[in-house]
Amino acid sequence: MATSSKPNKAAPPKRDASQLPPPPPPRSKPAPLRPAPEIAPRVSGVGTARVRWRGELESINREAEARERAEKRLAAGLPVDDPDALADDSENPVETVTRSAPPWLVSMVVHLLALLILALVTTPAGQGITRIMLEFGTSETPAPALDLEVFSVDTEITTNQMTEQTEDSLVDAPVPEIFENVETLEMSPIDKVEIGETSLKVSKPMFNGRTGAMKNALLAVYGGTKETQDAVQLGLQWLKRQQRSNGSWSMRGPYSDGGFTENQTAATAMALLAFLGDGNTHKSGPYAGVVDKGVKFLLSQQDRNGFMAANARDHERMYAQAQATIVLCELYAMTNDSWLRPRAQLAVEFAQDAQAQEGGWRYRPREDSDTSVTGWFVMALQSAIAGGLEVHESKLDRVNLYLDSASSFEGAGYSYQPRGAPSPAMTAEGILCRQYLKWTRDSPPQKRGIDALLLDAPFTIKDHDVYYWYYATQVMHHYGGQPWQEWNGAMRVQLPAAQVKSGGEAGSWAPQQDQWGRNSGRLYTTCLSIFCLEVYYRHMPLYKDVH
Repeated sequence: MATSSKPNKAAPPKRDASQLPPPPPPRSKPAPLRPAPEIAPRVSGVGTARVRWRGELESINREAEARERAEKRLAAGLPVDDPDALADDSENPVETVTRSAPPWLVSMVVHLLALLILALVTTPAGQGITRIMLEFGTSETPAPALDLEVFSVDTEITTNQMTEQTEDSLVDAPVPEIFENVETLEMSPIDKVEIGETSLKVSKPMFNGRTGAMKNALLAVYGGTKETQDAVQLGLQWLKRQQRSNGSWSMRGPYSDGGFTENQTAATAMALLAFLGDGNTHKSGPYAGVVDKGVKFLLSQQDRNGFMAANARDHERMYAQAQATIVLCELYAMTNDSWLRPRAQLAVEFAQDAQAQEGGWRYRPREDSDTSVTGWFVMALQSAIAGGLEVHESKLDRVNLYLDSASSFEGAGYSYQPRGAPSPAMTAEGILCRQYLKWTRDSPPQKRGIDALLLDAPFTIKDHDVYYWYYATQVMHHYGGQPWQEWNGAMRVQLPAAQVKSGGEAGSWAPQQDQWGRNSGRLYTTCLSIFCLEVYYRHMPLYKDVH
């Protein structure tokens, strides 16, 4: 983030300390990030066979061999009443022949059985063979029928298999049943949403809701409206007009009410994230040319260590670096463009090397930590994971250690740095990090933190704190249910209404009254407002929306 001030000031409390809920019982350390489970190797055919298939084929073979021995004994005039006697011709000397068959029939039976076994072995998975029974010839005494066991093949493709089959390139994802018959973007109250998965592994579909039918469905299900979409498009048009000839954007102008200081890396990264969030890449979308020029500028700033913010002010460099890293990782995840991979991985390596001993990040690599800068780097590493880039598991484990040190009320509140007072902005940012670091939806600290945010800092345009809105909007969206409906019910009306609709700055949001916009300027408030209004499809939800 390209601010020149630290967003660590808590909003004025709206209730005294006696009203704070008591801390819950001590809880165990949140579960560390685990590698995504490996998917079983694909097989030919539609699905994968159940484990018991192989054993049942062996049973069929044994019974066929027994049948073949029985037929041979019938041809030789030996008894077949006792199956155990088939293995030893020395027992039961001559008895009355109760069944006989000519040699040609025995030969035919043997050959048919061989063909049957060959057919069973070579039948493709998914044909649904059920029960087979053969009986040949006539006899005074019925012969034992060969009753083959029933086996079936599971032809359903699991959700995880569908995930693995989705390549990194941006495609229209299949629409679940809840998205059928979606005709408009108008949103009625949703009681239950069946997408996402509790503690879902961050993976390639993280960005799959940004285009096509899935985007329209997510807008409808999560409460996007024509007004929110119109505001996004108007904002992107304003951003396009501000791009410089070298592909960069500026924090200071040429628009009115620019920031006090310049940070082209941060400005360019934030503008590009707005375009990427609406499904544009350097290869596709109405703003493909804009994205192409912008990402080439960022790459022109990258040094051999992966650093891209050398020209920014000292305390703004790591904000800008994290945001630029998110851009490269998202763009690679969305396109799988091979020339981007080494550049994105280099930025990821810089991020991992820059982590401080405490587990977070701050103004300089490996020196100190704060929640504000840490949140941006957590999203950079999560975007890298989604793109299939290499991220060390231990790095994210250490983030949990830092968040523990900066938390209060047993993890329900977060401060800018350890031992500080919790604030709405830092609480929202801390909870979002926890969501991506695998807190489950029913985690008591998460629920208490969200309840406190809605009680003490609900969305209202009068608060003018777009940094807080950016993180709280994501938290509420992932959590879903009544908290999201309450938050979104206000945001989707008030935020588009605050957008400038006419004149040279049409499509932007004025920075004058915003808590941090006065320092960072119009591009800052505009980009973060667009991020909020893209939330319906910008990242796939992490949890099921259950009540």
